[in-house]
Amino acid sequence: MNNYKPCNPNASQEARNLLDYLSNLRGKGILLGQHTQTMAQEELAYIHEVTGKAPALCGFELLAYSPNINYSESDEECLTEVNENKNTLEKAMEWAQRKGIITFTWHWFSPLYGKNKAFYQANTPFDARLVLQEGTDERKAFINDMDKMAELLKPFCDKKIPILWRPFHEAEGHWFWWGHHGPKTAIGLFREMYDRYVNVHKLNNLIWVWNSPVPEGYVGDEYCDVISRDMYLPEFTYSDYKEGHDELVKITKAKKITALGETGPIPSMEMLLQTQIPWTWFMTWSKRMVGEEVTSKRELIAAYNSEYGITLDKLPALY
Repeated sequence: MNNYKPCNPNASQEARNLLDYLSNLRGKGILLGQHTQTMAQEELAYIHEVTGKAPALCGFELLAYSPNINYSESDEECLTEVNENKNTLEKAMEWAQRKGIITFTWHWFSPLYGKNKAFYQANTPFDARLVLQEGTDERKAFINDMDKMAELLKPFCDKKIPILWRPFHEAEGHWFWWGHHGPKTAIGLFREMYDRYVNVHKLNNLIWVWNSPVPEGYVGDEYCDVISRDMYLPEFTYSDYKEGHDELVKITKAKKITALGETGPIPSMEMLLQTQIPWTWFMTWSKRMVGEEVTSKRELIAAYNSEYGITLDKLPALY
């Protein structure tokens, strides 16, 4: 083992085991990952139907657990998405029982104000800059939401289940309330959460994943274990994402583990086998992204049967 150093000095042994595994995997293989958005997990059923296998890593959506969802001023599309996502933590716990790797995505409805899908800045007047100022209503609401989510994460910590925790994803983007006011604000929010979850809530099972390729927007080596980015290529475009990796690693001189937080078409295992770009995992996004509209069945079968790709049945016991 490499004894990859976690940013949290009190990281659990299980988190350390997973980090060591990922570190050793670089250039030798990649975890196949799939985001699921509903309790039905149609994506996993489809993958099994087509390939006979399951991904090593499963992503779960936490948006329905946002404490400040404005049900009375949300349209049918928003309410349907919230209702479909309810109780996904139960599915995450089931996945852990299968000894699969877990990653969480939180489309966090703004802690104050907002309507419809209020994780988008267009749907809320919430100003994240005010979170970083003492005594504001925004800061109080932000901490309240964080604490409620921490309580939901605690059972995973108690059961010694490591989680690839990817908060404030796509932090470079202006579309979410946490990224709308620029990189300094996004960095501040991430650091606030890190401090509270590590030092107050003692969530030592979390592996901290930063999700942005912008150098001026990097949170800092001491606040993350993994650097990642989201990349969506055109339909049926299969790649090793080399250019994306080359750009991402420029944000730090540290030899951080790298990952594709979200993708559209599945990466090419054939290309990765040849080039060995050291991505450690990718996560195909949900619904149509894994289907035939974006990724061909032929490519999906090839990926899930590749010697370079790690599926659930190839995963060693990590916790």
